[in-house]
Amino acid sequence: MNCNFKKKLFVAAAVATVGLAARAQLAADSLALPAVWSYSACVDYAKSHNISLQQSKLTQQSGLVDLEAARAQWFPSLSFSTSQGFTNYPRPADGLKSNSYSGSYGLNAGWTIYNGGKRENTIKRNELSNEVNSLAVEAIHNNLETEILVCYLQILYARDAIAIARQTCEVSRAQKERAEQLMQAGRMSRVDYVQLESQLLNDEYNVVSAEATYNSRRLELKKLLELGIDTEMQLPELNFDDSAVLQPIPAKADVYAAAIAWLPEVQSLGIEGEMSDLDVKIARAGYALTITLNGSVGTGNGSGTGYSFGNQLLNGLNEHIGVTLSVPILDNKTNKSNVAKARIDKLNTSLRLQSKLNEVAQSVESYHIEAQNAQAKYLSGKKQLESAQLTDELTNEQFRLGLVNTLDLLSSHNALLNARQELLQAKYMAILNLKMLDFYRNRGISL
Repeated sequence: MNCNFKKKLFVAAAVATVGLAARAQLAADSLALPAVWSYSACVDYAKSHNISLQQSKLTQQSGLVDLEAARAQWFPSLSFSTSQGFTNYPRPADGLKSNSYSGSYGLNAGWTIYNGGKRENTIKRNELSNEVNSLAVEAIHNNLETEILVCYLQILYARDAIAIARQTCEVSRAQKERAEQLMQAGRMSRVDYVQLESQLLNDEYNVVSAEATYNSRRLELKKLLELGIDTEMQLPELNFDDSAVLQPIPAKADVYAAAIAWLPEVQSLGIEGEMSDLDVKIARAGYALTITLNGSVGTGNGSGTGYSFGNQLLNGLNEHIGVTLSVPILDNKTNKSNVAKARIDKLNTSLRLQSKLNEVAQSVESYHIEAQNAQAKYLSGKKQLESAQLTDELTNEQFRLGLVNTLDLLSSHNALLNARQELLQAKYMAILNLKMLDFYRNRGISL
């Protein structure tokens, strides 16, 4: 069989195996998908399938390996070495052979007794680094929760917007049918009728646009959850009443104090500050002397000695132990540069921490202001909607009797639509900002 053909056959078989495994995994996942995607179900699914979160966990595992490697520096090293050589003499002296063979065998051990505290500080640094990696996993998980929250509420908002658009469209259709009757009875002009017909077409387009927005928001959520294109998402019916929208807003200072006490990003930068201190100590260890204990056991053999191989190894057996003291004198400013860079990194970490604290404060204040504004807008919107509904009902009744013109009818129609949309927007903006304030207080997010 041709070699190239074998390679192609092997590749095809491998691809087929991977494809079958992938399809089997997809099938298993599809069986495990919930019928209705609650917010908690979305978060739980993201924990297991989000790629960024899985990569962060792999980084955490890599850090654990680095810690084990740092701890292993306390153990002595042990290695075996051998060398074999052949020497040729083109003009050997009398009585000597023109070539010779030799070999050596050694077992070498070494242990660093002291290196300026570099090992101890490196181990501490790796332990802190693992804490940072663990906090990074928590931070990505928290970001997923908040991103899913935003997408989830946007989907609910878009779904309610579809209901408003459809309801408005039905009203426009009824108005258009009534206008047609009035026009046929000679009580409405063709121009007025066309205006109402145009309004119906515009409202029908609003329905299509609202449905497109709803599908786009669902796609964004599917991307966050790493779901396939064929996966359908059904969200539960959630009704946020006045108690949920108008719940008391916590004080900014309380939210900020709670946030900086638990947010992984803040804790991580605090730990990185400790790591910077250790980096300075590790860099300074370059100035310190290094004491190393060395030991070896060796032997060798060679040709032309008159002894057997075994006797040569026995006679050549030797043992050695020694201590090496190394003191840096001139190092081309390597240690000085390392210390300077470590101090710069320490200052940079301090600035990053201050920047993060400012960012948290700004976020908390922003959510606090938006929550207040949304609640006020919601209360005002309820009154405006009530007024718009009464006006629209009266105008529609007058239109049915032929007492108002088309301009008044369209104005009333659009005022009611705007009032419904603004109230809906205020409701979901209030819910979002209140939930984010709960998140910063470490109260968890639930819908």
